[in-house]
Order: sequence, then C-alpha cells, then structure tokens
Amino acid sequence: MTTAEPPPQADAAAPDHVPSEDGGSKEVQIAGSSEHGKIRNPLGVIGLSIITLGIYAIFWYYFTNEELAEIGRARNTDELGTSPGNSVLAVTLGAFVIVPPFVSIYHFSKRLASAERVTGTPQGMEPGLLFILFVFLAPVAAYIAQSNMNKVLRTQAG
Repeated sequence: MTTAEPPPQADAAAPDHVPSEDGGSKEVQIAGSSEHGKIRNPLGVIGLSIITLGIYAIFWYYFTNEELAEIGRARNTDELGTSPGNSVLAVTLGAFVIVPPFVSIYHFSKRLASAERVTGTPQGMEPGLLFILFVFLAPVAAYIAQSNMNKVLRTQAG
C-alpha cells in the first residue's frame, strides 16, 4: 500500500498578489518612519473617484497628504505639510468660501515638488502647471500627481 504525498504547502510568507511595476497596490516603508506609503495605480485613482462620485478622491487627497507629511516628519521638515485634515477640510467645506480649495491644491502641488526634491526623485511637473491641470482637468492632474507620488515613494524607500 502506498501513501500519497501531501499536497505542497504554499509559503505563508509569499504574497497572494504581486502588484504590477506600473502601479498596483503595494505598501512601501517610509524611510526613517514606522509608517507606510501606498503605491497606487493612477488609473485606479481616477476610476474609483468617478465610480464613487468623488468620495474616493477626498480619501485619496487625505492619504496622499498624510504620506507627504510623514516623509517630511522623517526628514525633519515642515515643507511637506503637517496637517492633511486641514487640506481635506479646505477642499470640502472650504469650497463654500470658494478660495480655500484652490489654495490647498496649490500647496499640495508645491508639497509634491518639494517631496521630489527632498527624496532625490527626478522632478516631475511644475507645481503651477499641476495646479492649473487640477483646476481644468482634474482627472489628468490626479493621474500625474499619483504617478509622481509613486516615484517619490519608490525613491525614498531605496
């Protein structure tokens, strides 16, 4: 009588999903911090924002600003922002006053450019041009911003 060998066990440490190199959903350690940044698929950001009628865009804006602030804290600088909650408040409730969303989006664009400089990432889009894109072509701007944020996260992680 022969005994059947047990089926091969899957390695518990192996991930079930290996993200693609151009986006996907992968968390990377923020250097100098215990926090993680999330590499997101830029088309996913646009798609989810459209499907959820903008709700995802608000969460994306918060988490992206939080990741920038964490990179700044890890490098002892405030130029990458300190309060993502204020940024979201400006683009949501601040819209009733008209000016705050524009100020917040412009500062976000500047923070992203500063993060590129601080981490040694090749410069992406100029903050002023990214701001203009956010005003007139928000989906294109979100795609570019997330692509640049992914580059920043990959560069700072090593």
